[in-house]
Amino acid sequence: MQSTGWTEQHSAALREFLESGMSYSRIADAINAKFNTAYSRSAAIGRAKRMGLAGPDPKDRPGSPMSAKAPRLYQPRERHQLEFMRPMPTFERAETAKLRCVEIVPRHLSLMDLERGDCRYPYGGDEEGEAITFCGHPQRLGTSYCVTHFHLTRGQGIAPERAAGAVSLRLVEAA
Repeated sequence: MQSTGWTEQHSAALREFLESGMSYSRIADAINAKFNTAYSRSAAIGRAKRMGLAGPDPKDRPGSPMSAKAPRLYQPRERHQLEFMRPMPTFERAETAKLRCVEIVPRHLSLMDLERGDCRYPYGGDEEGEAITFCGHPQRLGTSYCVTHFHLTRGQGIAPERAAGAVSLRLVEAA
């Protein structure tokens, strides 16, 4: 196998053989016999591509038996819906009620007024232009929220807390 041993004579012979319509395998054999080289079919294809001579694959050349066949077009099969399958139910979108927690009265601190260890539970910002304030009560260890807001956001709590007992929040009204 010769990687870069293509001389001008070899390249000229490759060009001649390609113009005569020979396959790359036969071209490699003819060049090897003529110049006593050891080029492979792939080497002849690669050199032809680098020279800008290699076009489409020889199988796709006009007049070859492979190009006479019409291309097969994909035709998807018709799918039959099984009789026992039920259609998916449709659900109407319901408006969610906003709940207000009365266990704690927030301090309504701005973001700039929050200090390290203050609860970051947000209030407001629902209306356009409405300011967002934060609870501001002392955080529960390991979270960004106070105890009440931690349980409000986590539902029944994390696994170790579920075993200790649930915290009940009293919801007063839907806003």
